[in-house]
Amino acid sequence: MTPRPFEIRIICPPGDADRITAALARTFTTGPARTYPTRDRHKVRLYITATPR
Repeated sequence: MTPRPFEIRIICPPGDADRITAALARTFTTGPARTYPTRDRHKVRLYITATPR
């Protein structure tokens, strides 16, 4: 049976986004991260589609 993809959603400071995305890519098979600002513009929202390895 093929593992089903799921979405990971994270809110973090902008400076941490690359580190978090890289860590998730080492753990899961991931698609490109979609990044959007939070309403207050102080953090970013990351949306990453992942599949277990």
